[in-house]
Amino acid sequence: MTTFNLPDLGEGLPEAEIVAWHVKEGDSVTVDQPMVSVETAKAVVDVPSPYTGRIVKFHAQPGDIVETGKPLVDFELEEGAQAASSTSGTSPKSQAPSPAQGMVVGHMESSDEELVDHAIAGGTRRGRRERVRAAPAVRMLAKRLGVQLASCRATGRHGLVSVDDVLAVANLSAKGGASSPTVPGLTDADRLRGPRKAMSMSMSLSRDQVAMCTIFDDADIEGWTERRDFTVRLIRAIVAGTKVEPGLNALFDPAGPSKKIMEKVDLAVAIDTPEGLIVPVLRDVGSRSARELREALNDLKERTRSRTVTPDEMRDYTFTLSNFGTMAGRYATPLVVPPAVAILGAGKLQRDVVAGESGPEIHTRIPLSLTFDHRCITGGEACRFLGAVIADLALPT
Repeated sequence: MTTFNLPDLGEGLPEAEIVAWHVKEGDSVTVDQPMVSVETAKAVVDVPSPYTGRIVKFHAQPGDIVETGKPLVDFELEEGAQAASSTSGTSPKSQAPSPAQGMVVGHMESSDEELVDHAIAGGTRRGRRERVRAAPAVRMLAKRLGVQLASCRATGRHGLVSVDDVLAVANLSAKGGASSPTVPGLTDADRLRGPRKAMSMSMSLSRDQVAMCTIFDDADIEGWTERRDFTVRLIRAIVAGTKVEPGLNALFDPAGPSKKIMEKVDLAVAIDTPEGLIVPVLRDVGSRSARELREALNDLKERTRSRTVTPDEMRDYTFTLSNFGTMAGRYATPLVVPPAVAILGAGKLQRDVVAGESGPEIHTRIPLSLTFDHRCITGGEACRFLGAVIADLALPT
């Protein structure tokens, strides 16, 4: 029996999540046959079989996280069988595969895959069909926008339908056939990748799927008796706000429409990195002490900037905090990414002139910007939430 370990899928990614197995235990496979789709922090990749033989055992199931170099699948090899390469087949193919091989970066099998006519080179004969090649996130976007993937021009790498391809069709339809302008001279080197590509996709979903509304106010913290940990205090204030208006700590499904209020506050924290914006999640912040929150934040920031944060730590959040005031800016219109329904932005501390009991006074204040999804959150709920946040921040301790 031979064990095949999860190969390095590129750029030293520490792990991957099993998306779907394309074979079953007991199946006979050949070298380069599509075997499993895995999702890294950057892409969905199809890993081919490195051997010809029989699948004996899977070491992980869909949804499981497998570390790079850890056992993935056991094989019983045919006598004299050769590996896919002289390096024992420990790497997925990087070149564009043929349709017959079916190994496509960013593709995942699904029960409702679209099929399109395959144009034969040099002619117009039709009849062969191949699956539209697109990443799961792109398929989800197309479904939400009512776009048929078969109608999209595939401009992505290796013939994949990209987010921009889907949005181009959606925009064309919305404008009654008028195409949007393109930027001349772009090459493959200009394409967004990694966290910047993920941000582009998330913001496109936010723009197209959420009824955004933002309210602004300031929290007066002049009463603080000593210097405090601003981020931790903001987290505590968010928890206080959700106790007054639990509906802002929720997930929304427009198909119902349905809204599920979450018991725990799993807080996504926007972190600026050289590679782009990454948003890891602090779990159950309402049950942690100030010290525990600070230690968890420091650890999360360090691992985010070193790109060792896991995929599990970047999903399933219920509320978002953007503390952009550590750099610059007073107010903003932070964007809600579905299915969450609210995000709080904190601007740079200000020394403002306010009306005191006996005359003008100068107080330290935190500018706050709360964006919410007006499809399921009322203005009154948002205002009461922000009022509770301001009241908690005003406390001296």
